[in-house]
Amino acid sequence: MAEPVTQPRFRVWTYRDPAIVLGCSQRARQADAAARLPPGMGIMVRPSGGGAVLTGPWMVSASVVLPLAHPWVQGRLPESYRGLGQLHVDVLAELGVSARALPEAEVAAVNERRGPVVGWACYGSLAPWEVVDAAGRKLVGLAQRRQRTGVLLVAGTLVTVPDWALLCDAMGQPGDASAMLRRTVSCDVLAGRPWDGALLAQKLHQALERVLGQPT
Repeated sequence: MAEPVTQPRFRVWTYRDPAIVLGCSQRARQADAAARLPPGMGIMVRPSGGGAVLTGPWMVSASVVLPLAHPWVQGRLPESYRGLGQLHVDVLAELGVSARALPEAEVAAVNERRGPVVGWACYGSLAPWEVVDAAGRKLVGLAQRRQRTGVLLVAGTLVTVPDWALLCDAMGQPGDASAMLRRTVSCDVLAGRPWDGALLAQKLHQALERVLGQPT
């Protein structure tokens, strides 16, 4: 975002091959994690913060770039997630998945209820307005990066169960795989049926288009 952002823009996509994406503060761990990965598997560092993410066919992602004056990113930093989190809730409801965006006031209690957090992983703990099921399991993770030129919001929805053991082994924390399973849930589990990630991506794109206008 070298030039000031004047209009919202966004992208929604699915994945074919698995890869690990580290938060910008985890750059120092990239080499060690890469050495533990299966041959040919990628690892990269994203510009936004947060913990490590295992992307792959089990995830649908969305990125939104907004001007500093956009209503979604006004006020306190945690509130910047609210608009994107609620949009995901509405789209998932349309597809038969019941979930909610977690208010900031409930984050600590729900985190405690799900057991010890996995601090190095994006899906290992909860943040305000991330999307959870009735039991407080994380379904949609959110991250952001703020600059003087604009704000980047990123979301990732678990459409099927990820290979958490693969991520935990790569990060040198194999014992955290059971906690990741306990703290997360996917669309297919909540819906009780196979899940079409491409359909979710299409619906998210349409919803963002309705709220933000045509992407540029």
